[in-house]
Amino acid sequence: MAQLLAFRFLSGMGASVGLGIGSGLIADLFDIHERGVANAVLTLASVLGPVLGPLLGGIITERAHWRWIFWTLLIACATVLALMALIIRETNATVIILHKTRRLQKELGRQDLESAYSSGKQPSSPPSARAVLIRGVIRPWKMLFRSPLLALFSLMAGLLSGLLYILLTTASSFFQQVYGWSLEASGLAYLGLGTGSLVGLVLFAKTSDLITVRLTRKNNGVYAPEMRMLTAFLPAVFIPVTFFWYGWSTQARTHWIIALLSLAPFGFSQIGINATIQAYWIDASGPYAASSMACVTAVRCLGGSLLPLAGPRLYARLDLGWGNSLLGFVSLVMVPFTLGVYKYGDTLRKMYPLYSD
Repeated sequence: MAQLLAFRFLSGMGASVGLGIGSGLIADLFDIHERGVANAVLTLASVLGPVLGPLLGGIITERAHWRWIFWTLLIACATVLALMALIIRETNATVIILHKTRRLQKELGRQDLESAYSSGKQPSSPPSARAVLIRGVIRPWKMLFRSPLLALFSLMAGLLSGLLYILLTTASSFFQQVYGWSLEASGLAYLGLGTGSLVGLVLFAKTSDLITVRLTRKNNGVYAPEMRMLTAFLPAVFIPVTFFWYGWSTQARTHWIIALLSLAPFGFSQIGINATIQAYWIDASGPYAASSMACVTAVRCLGGSLLPLAGPRLYARLDLGWGNSLLGFVSLVMVPFTLGVYKYGDTLRKMYPLYSD
């Protein structure tokens, strides 16, 4: 068990790279009003994985052997790593120009050359890898404690992740117990989540940029990141719907298709809310988009790992109906949160600016 936990820790560290770097890539490569599709695709990859994982894991375990789960993951990760090494290049304009400046200084013997982004403050020698690493680790936490708005967003992301993983860790067993499904068939319980996620992907990609463009025009051409929050309002409403519908349909042992469909609103909602959080902080953070999303991702992962621990005890005490209803009542907080940020987020963001070095 100790070995499994240690390697799970290492796998988590490795998996977090894509979530952090992805936000920075979007900030570097896409204009503010062209980020909707990119944000939706990046969000889909992070939330559809936990949905497909149990489905494929159940099939592999029943038809092959549990060890093939790890072999499959190894093959997939090695393939992605090879593609990353071949495809991914530096996209940050400041870093690219800085490297070019130093190359020209060396080739031409012109130490007076400066990067256009340096403002006369360019260091005589590049910082060491240790200094870069320390600064990269410390900066997100400084931002988290400096900005109450970033802390609130992180808590919302953690709550949403916790609710997702409560469903992921209990849904298959519920369908086995309530409807008598096999281990392999129980993986199909996540099809509702997956279908809802795909619907959310399409809707967010189509509406996010469209809404911000229209709101910017109405605001005399002035854009504010809070305009993104309107795309999260409807998804926030559907989160409680999922838990009330799912809880009482399984409690009453209605037809399995009813319980399966009840998970679709959550899939739709998690895409809408997570993509909105990501889009908001990419727009609001500028060159520190990766650092701000590192904060959100860290708290999101904590919520996803800690809240599911309460799931079995919650359902044992309150059963499926009232247990899920309690989660639905808790998730109602996301509705006023989205409206509050839309109305007052700009004020809070200016009162408590993000850390910059």
